[in-house]
Amino acid sequence: MKPILLTLLSLLCCSKFVNSQAINNVSNAKPDVYQWVEANFSKGKIPPFSFTYGGRNSDHFITGWHYTVEKLETAEPNSGKSVYTYTDKKSGLVVKCFITWYNDFPAVEWVLRFSNNSSRNSSVIEDVKVINHTFSYSKTGTFVLHHANGCNTIRNDFQPFDSEMKIGSTIYMTPNQGRSSSGDKAFPFFNIESPAQEGIMVAIGWTGKWYADVRQKDEKSVLLRSGMERMKLYLFPREEIRTPQICLLFWKGEDRMTGHNQFRRFVLAHHTRKINGKPAELPLSAGIGGGGPSPCNEFTCATESWVFSLVNRYEQFNVIPENFWIDAGWYPNFGDWHNTGSWVVNKENFPNGLKPVSDAVHRLGAKFLLWFEPERVRAGTLLATEHPEWLIEIPDKINKLLNLGNKDALNWLTTHISGMIKSEGIDIYRQDFNMDPLAYWEKADPPGRTGITEIKHIEGLYTFWDSLLVRFPKLLIDNCASGGRRLDLETISRASPFWRTDYHGYEFPNGSQDNTYGLNFYLPLHGTANIVRSQYYFRSNLSSTMVMGWDINKDESQAAMQQYIKDFKRLRPYFYGDFYPLTGTSNLLKDNTWLAYQLNRPEYGNGIVMTFRREGNKEESIQVRLNGIDKDARYELFYEDYGLRVTKTGAELMEGIDINIPMRPGSLLVSYKKLE
Repeated sequence: MKPILLTLLSLLCCSKFVNSQAINNVSNAKPDVYQWVEANFSKGKIPPFSFTYGGRNSDHFITGWHYTVEKLETAEPNSGKSVYTYTDKKSGLVVKCFITWYNDFPAVEWVLRFSNNSSRNSSVIEDVKVINHTFSYSKTGTFVLHHANGCNTIRNDFQPFDSEMKIGSTIYMTPNQGRSSSGDKAFPFFNIESPAQEGIMVAIGWTGKWYADVRQKDEKSVLLRSGMERMKLYLFPREEIRTPQICLLFWKGEDRMTGHNQFRRFVLAHHTRKINGKPAELPLSAGIGGGGPSPCNEFTCATESWVFSLVNRYEQFNVIPENFWIDAGWYPNFGDWHNTGSWVVNKENFPNGLKPVSDAVHRLGAKFLLWFEPERVRAGTLLATEHPEWLIEIPDKINKLLNLGNKDALNWLTTHISGMIKSEGIDIYRQDFNMDPLAYWEKADPPGRTGITEIKHIEGLYTFWDSLLVRFPKLLIDNCASGGRRLDLETISRASPFWRTDYHGYEFPNGSQDNTYGLNFYLPLHGTANIVRSQYYFRSNLSSTMVMGWDINKDESQAAMQQYIKDFKRLRPYFYGDFYPLTGTSNLLKDNTWLAYQLNRPEYGNGIVMTFRREGNKEESIQVRLNGIDKDARYELFYEDYGLRVTKTGAELMEGIDINIPMRPGSLLVSYKKLE
């Protein structure tokens, strides 16, 4: 490795980026990560991306192309942006690399755009690696890839893995069938830990079939390659396309949780929907209008009078959520919510539309969420009947795909949904996607243009969401795709998963604990439902957002329900803090173990420890060691279930505290705060 790069990596991982409090104090400092950008993207350098053009690898010719660099204006705080342009004057192909670097985090990200500025079709572009770069370190040893499952609608959704690498070995990751976080070990967020107590958090932004290839080259270096898996195409004259986005966050610390927690804070600072300049606080929600006797399903039997009665019932008992939720079935659907494609209100059930419902909700100071699934279309619906030219069909499949790469379809969707948000008083737009798009994209690709339909569709999706967020500055988007099958850097920048999996972890609490534990390594914002009203279930399903799946008319004290709401609002802020697993990953997917984690807020000097003793666990106590605290300070611990307060030093907490839970299953919540 060249000495200059070793020096730059040392600068990138310097101590001022390690402490999470210090991160917020360096906004005026010169961004050391920019030196890495200049070293790797300067004139005459082979950049850390590659592609094949006309059968030749770009490493062999790109330094001979015309090169320019321009700094761009950016509205993103504590960041800078440049575009590096590489132009082949002979063929007219232009490759632009849009790079953003950050002052407050050691992070850099980029996306490529290919354009054909000639009057004829370009040569074939393929094998595009948005990143193709070797990272070298000063120490020898074992590299570990920390990665996770995507969503499979089973208990091991988001299960974390710590894979030790070997020289010459490769770990290849890609999602199933075109949804970006669907499948085993297909989560587009991971951590490459080097032997030198430093590493790289990696995030991929592509809501389709991306891939990542991590390979240990030798005792000191690792190669990272990533891009879109299916792409071999030529461009029409004046045509332009984009690639997946790659994000790198360099970290250095005693253990890899330094990187995970810096990344969580980075996501909140730079890849989270902002309302009035602050990361949006995700709500406590309750569904209104679901259920009913067969053949009712989902919200197909909801009516205006029934919804009004439920809203009034919540008000009567003073059990008022922050958001009221109407899910699938409010549109004409032939008796089955799956029949999507008619995005108008079912006037038989809601003769006055949904505006009276949102008015009733707003009167209580709550928000109104409405479910949509615009990309999936069934025969006989309005879209299928009036605009079949906008749809991609496969003869043996019941679903059709609304092609968001079709400009007319995209314009209609943007205008229509915007109109509904305004006219119906929608505060939170929920978009689901219960189909695999890859086969449709493949079918629609013209000969010689593999991947173009996927690219155009995903570009259209981002344009649609961005248009909504610009038109409605306080709008939130809830991203669902049969649960959390569409989580990547691009989607989480615009939307949050209120419903992270369709696995019924909210009914099987140990599974929900596992889901929370795994997803918290990377994302601070996600949620699920709570149906069973007990302390164990409630805490098992607790996260930064929650859906109250309670039957307001069933036997339960008002005081108990009100207390759950107070507890959620009190504990929610901790999920925006740092996360530390206190029990190992080997405890997951088992019902005879302990599971514990810590949420720490060093800037406030407080945090919580959440501990679960599962039903098959025969041991009444466990010792856990706290993290991220000041060893020289004094802390007050409050064992909330026992009403016990204890004072200990930070050093003592780091050595370990005893957790005792006599019942099984059982949980214990310990809160702590630094004493002055």
